Amino acid sequence: MVRFINVPFNSAGFRTGVARMPGALGFAGVDIPVSAEPLRGPHGFLAEKALVRMVADVEAAVRDAHAAGEVPIVIGGDCPILLGALAAMTEPGLVFLDGHEDAWQPTPSLRGEASDSELGIAIGTVTAPVPAVIDRSRVVALGPRDSAEITDLGHERIDGIVAMHDDVWVNAATAHDLLTFAAPATTTDWWLHVDLDVLSTSALGAVDYPQPGGLSWRALERTIGLLVADGGCVGSSVGVYNPDLDGGASAKRIRLFVERLAKWLERARS
Repeated sequence: MVRFINVPFNSAGFRTGVARMPGALGFAGVDIPVSAEPLRGPHGFLAEKALVRMVADVEAAVRDAHAAGEVPIVIGGDCPILLGALAAMTEPGLVFLDGHEDAWQPTPSLRGEASDSELGIAIGTVTAPVPAVIDRSRVVALGPRDSAEITDLGHERIDGIVAMHDDVWVNAATAHDLLTFAAPATTTDWWLHVDLDVLSTSALGAVDYPQPGGLSWRALERTIGLLVADGGCVGSSVGVYNPDLDGGASAKRIRLFVERLAKWLERARS
C-alpha cells in the first residue's frame, strides 16, 4: 500500500509557487507543516531553519511508512524533500531524475535556494545545515541538461562524482541500457526522486527554471516503469510543479502520473 506524504516546502521560504503543489494535486495522506522564512542562514541558504525542520519531519514520516509496511510517495514542494527520505533509509541507492545536477554552492551571487543544491548536499559536496545522507557510488542521475550553464558560470560539475546521463541519452536508451546503467543504485533498496523539470517545457511549462530539451511524459513514464518493475524501489519523491504559473492546469496530468507511479510501486512490491 502507498502512503502519500505532502510537503509544501518552497526553498525560497515562501508559501507560494511550488509550495502549492501538494494542494493542487490533492492526494490524501500525511501533511507535513512547513514554515515560511525567506532569510539566509549561516550556511548561505534561504529558509535554513525551515529546511532543517522539514528534513527531520520527512525523515520521521518515511520511517513511519516503512515501519507500517507501506511505500511512501513524498509530494513536494521543492527537491530537498529528498534529503529527509534518504535520511530515513540505511545505505540507500538513489535514482535521481532531474533537469539539473543540483549541486550548486550557495554563494552570495546565487539564489541560495536548497533546491539548487540538494544532490550536492546528499553526497556531501555542498556543506549545509543537514548532513550528507548517501554514498555517492550508489547514485545514478538521469536527465540533467544544465552542464553548459554550470561550466559558463565557473562552477564544478558532479558528472565525475556520480554516474550521470543527460536527457538525450535517456530519450534514446534501450531497456537494457537503462537497467544496466542504474544497477549501482538499484542492487539493494533504493529511492526514486523525480523533479518534474526533467520534462520538456512543451510537456510541462509550469516550473520555475525551464530550459531547452528534456523528456516527454512518455519517455519519463517508460523510464520509471522499467526501473520500478525491476524491483527494490522502496519509495519516491516528486516535486517542482508551480501551479501559480498555469493556474493549476497541469495538475490533472501530474496527478495521473503519480497515480501510475503508485500502481507500479504497489505491483513491484507484491
